[in-house]
Amino acid sequence: MDDRQDHRAASPPKTSGLLYGLGFGGFIDGIVLHQILQWHHMVSDVDGHSVATVAGLEVNTLADGFFHIATWLLVLAGSLTAVRAWQHGRAAPSWSFQTGLMFMGWGIFNLVEGLINHQLLGVHHVRDDLGSPLSWDVGLLIVGALLCVGGWLLYRQGLRILRCRAG
Repeated sequence: MDDRQDHRAASPPKTSGLLYGLGFGGFIDGIVLHQILQWHHMVSDVDGHSVATVAGLEVNTLADGFFHIATWLLVLAGSLTAVRAWQHGRAAPSWSFQTGLMFMGWGIFNLVEGLINHQLLGVHHVRDDLGSPLSWDVGLLIVGALLCVGGWLLYRQGLRILRCRAG
């Protein structure tokens, strides 16, 4: 095995940071936008499930709960991936490596969720309480893209640090 392959085998996995970012990005969306600000819920823009009725709020709260289970499972998967890698002798990530991947995961979450739920399926928007939510939806996509770019830059910096440590 040459030095480049040996370095790759010992470097930390990218998957744990990305999974953490996907999960924490979902938690931030669910906790801040759904629960604290109450701008939208999972199916708040679906006919018959308006949050203005008790029945609609019950359906949306249930859907939000399933969403939080999914985000929790992503964080759990990120934790298990990291622990498993360390058990196999992989290096621990630098802060910029891991934080960069987490930001990228959060950005990917925003882009995928924004495109699928907001634009393709139309089950909710960033601001369901406004008459014209498109600008908020576009804003979320821009934030997602910026998180991906900023995360990638941080990740690259962390990768350089890890390569310097490896010699």
